[in-house]
Amino acid sequence: MAIRTRISSLVFVMTMSFTVLWGYCSAKIYKVGDSEGWTAKDDVYYAWAETDYKEFHVGDSLVFEYDPNINDVTHVSGALEYEFCDYSSPKAVYNTGHDVVTLTEPGFHYFITSNQAQCVLGQKLEVLVIRDPSSPVPPPTPSKILPVGKTYKVGDSEGWRVHDSDFYNKWSEEKQFHVGDSLLFEYANEVNDVYEISGDLEFMTCDPTSLVAVHKTGHDLVRLTKPGVHYFITSHSGYCEAGLRLRVMVEPQPKAVTFPNFPKKVDLSAMERLNNWLKTFKLQPHH
Repeated sequence: MAIRTRISSLVFVMTMSFTVLWGYCSAKIYKVGDSEGWTAKDDVYYAWAETDYKEFHVGDSLVFEYDPNINDVTHVSGALEYEFCDYSSPKAVYNTGHDVVTLTEPGFHYFITSNQAQCVLGQKLEVLVIRDPSSPVPPPTPSKILPVGKTYKVGDSEGWRVHDSDFYNKWSEEKQFHVGDSLLFEYANEVNDVYEISGDLEFMTCDPTSLVAVHKTGHDLVRLTKPGVHYFITSHSGYCEAGLRLRVMVEPQPKAVTFPNFPKKVDLSAMERLNNWLKTFKLQPHH
């Protein structure tokens, strides 16, 4: 019995190790700037990220190669710090000259050099990281499992595409969304996508920098897991400004209505009459 248990444990460990290794093997490694490396050149890194339609996924890695005597890699937290070359509150700093940075979270990631003169000249990189749809997502804990709710096809028969500027606002106002419901976005993924963002100002200005999730399959089912306002736009600013954006208000799960168990009403007087009637049939003792 003990030998069988040890064998089962070994098989489990080997399976998990293979799964982890397979995940790492499927990830890509990008040398930033290719043969140019990490140096000061105007707009070279914007063009590098756009070349060949690079698509960065969670688990991919960036390799920065440079002279550590005059340079470094500073991972900053937002678009504002990126634009103004502000390295005062970095998320991380790398300075080996050969830094491998693994992208562990979806969303926008911003890298600059703390050598401000070189940063101003263009030595900074912005990448959008998306979650790989083929990667397994761990199931929720039992306490967070949501009931199966309704599925709403966004735009109904019109789908997710440009209409008049108030189309999706009217569509959402006619419905009541709850935690556990799902939104189905259908569109031509060659020219469109769905970005979930986190703020009302970003929604109004079609600003995708406060990214929550990216969907781009053309048939995206998005589960509404939290109450509150949820914002969806397209990354194509012209389409977004023309009205291709959706704001939905999600309410908590409706509580089940339970009724107390009231005792059944009993006609006591009828029972008493029955008992009295039965007593008349009791045998009387003989004298």
